[in-house]
Amino acid sequence: MMKKILSFALVTLVLALFAGTVYFLWAKSRRPKTVYETESPKVATIIKKAVSTGSVVPRKEVAIKPRVSGIVEEVLVEAGQKVKEGDLIARIRLVPDMVNLNNAQSRVAKAEIGLAAAEKDFKRNQPLARDGTISAGAFLPFETAFSNARAELEAAKANLDLIEKGISRVSGSSSNTLVRSTITGTILEVPVKAGNSVIETNTFNEGTTIATVADMDDMVFLGRVDESEVGKLKQGMKLLLTIGAVEGKKPEATLEHIAPKGVEKDGAIQFEIRAALPPQKDVTIRANYSANADIVLDKRDEVLAINESLLRFEGGKRFVEVETAPQVFEKRPVETGLSDGIQVEVLSGLTAKDRLKKDAARPATSG
Repeated sequence: MMKKILSFALVTLVLALFAGTVYFLWAKSRRPKTVYETESPKVATIIKKAVSTGSVVPRKEVAIKPRVSGIVEEVLVEAGQKVKEGDLIARIRLVPDMVNLNNAQSRVAKAEIGLAAAEKDFKRNQPLARDGTISAGAFLPFETAFSNARAELEAAKANLDLIEKGISRVSGSSSNTLVRSTITGTILEVPVKAGNSVIETNTFNEGTTIATVADMDDMVFLGRVDESEVGKLKQGMKLLLTIGAVEGKKPEATLEHIAPKGVEKDGAIQFEIRAALPPQKDVTIRANYSANADIVLDKRDEVLAINESLLRFEGGKRFVEVETAPQVFEKRPVETGLSDGIQVEVLSGLTAKDRLKKDAARPATSG
């Protein structure tokens, strides 16, 4: 009796395990039903644009450099200050070359000796010329020599003053030691201070910059565009600038220059563009603000459009999947127009009431 009970229990266990395995495999192989989301075409404005990254800079920016080498004695301006052309920016104290200084002092001494000798001859012969002892022609060389000696002494002293001080009594206020602004504008930076040594501008050296001056009322946007877009640009096009430091406003600039030659950057050929930015009311535009420019290449106002992700491609043709009944879709060819990379214009094949199948699907709720 006990043996029969154990055999029955064993058979029952085996059957239960078999049934459980079959059910597990059946449940695992069953695919959950999915429900596809849909989306309808909508009326939108599509703008195709090129984007250029660059900065806003003054059209005219000048580095003011000294014409003599020496020590900065005084700086008379600071960054942000407005100056006019000819305004004094700094004074330079000369550090004279000892050889040149010695030669200049020697020239003055020789000129003084020459003047003293010429003056003696002039004064000795002047009374003789008055009473007619010697003729006027005989007296003329003494008079000329005296005048030349005086002129040579003045020139020697002026040369010594220039070497020692950078200014002479003859030149007056004109001096190489006085650094003046060459344009009217705003001081952007003053990289030197009193006591700094500076080098003059010459053929072999660009010189030390005393100050940088720019006309902040005439700004331009300098940027670059990819070679794939440059062929679509032309002078006179409008650019909408997005300046990171200026929130809530998009100043409009006018494209005025496209570089004829591209340069390689990060493995791509890019072309420089320049656009004029008119003065902005109630907005302070500072030099070297970073900016992005949107260049409108083409535009479609209030047209039927769909998301580009809804398009399907097969055999070189474009189509979408249109819902004909709940979760039942059919392929329908469409003709498209302008695209901005996100939305595309629909020329034919759809209406605003159609429901289009999206890629995203969600599992059906079990009931």
